[in-house]
Amino acid sequence: MPEIDAGTVVKGVYRNRALALTCKIPAGWVLRTEEMNARDEKGEAEDTAPDHPQQDKRAGKVLLAAYSRPPDAKGEEVNASIMIAAESVENYPGMKEAAQYFYPLTEVAKAQGFEPDEDPYAIAQGSKTLVRGDFHKDVGSRVMHQSTLVFLAHGYAVSITVIGGTDDEVEDLVDGVSFSAK
Repeated sequence: MPEIDAGTVVKGVYRNRALALTCKIPAGWVLRTEEMNARDEKGEAEDTAPDHPQQDKRAGKVLLAAYSRPPDAKGEEVNASIMIAAESVENYPGMKEAAQYFYPLTEVAKAQGFEPDEDPYAIAQGSKTLVRGDFHKDVGSRVMHQSTLVFLAHGYAVSITVIGGTDDEVEDLVDGVSFSAK
């Protein structure tokens, strides 16, 4: 299977022409895509993001990892983030539709302390229909909100995961994702 195009970031917008995908990155955010894809000798991610279910031992390629602040910078708010990852459907025998990706994704999310808000559901995002799952996690006096959008393309399960401190912050990040006709 050919490797999926990594896409580019120009002037605060991630573009992946092969996926017909664009994603707005808020001003001042930190890009960490290269660090997320760094591998040690064992082939495991050196720097996993504990708040992103895609970062497990079967993780594919991270296409975009953007955070509201560097990982070492402490803050009162949730470190909001956007992660776009592609994982070969070959890792999931029998996977024919995006909704099936939520079975393992939900298990990983639960293992990290996230609880699903409801069952995954289909949404239209521009010219594309995706499956969306929403989760939350209590972190001290705050709640971390996560939404993951999934679609299948070119033999990959592509996930777009956004995390924020409020539902509104998550919705603003999701609204920055768009698809165009190829």
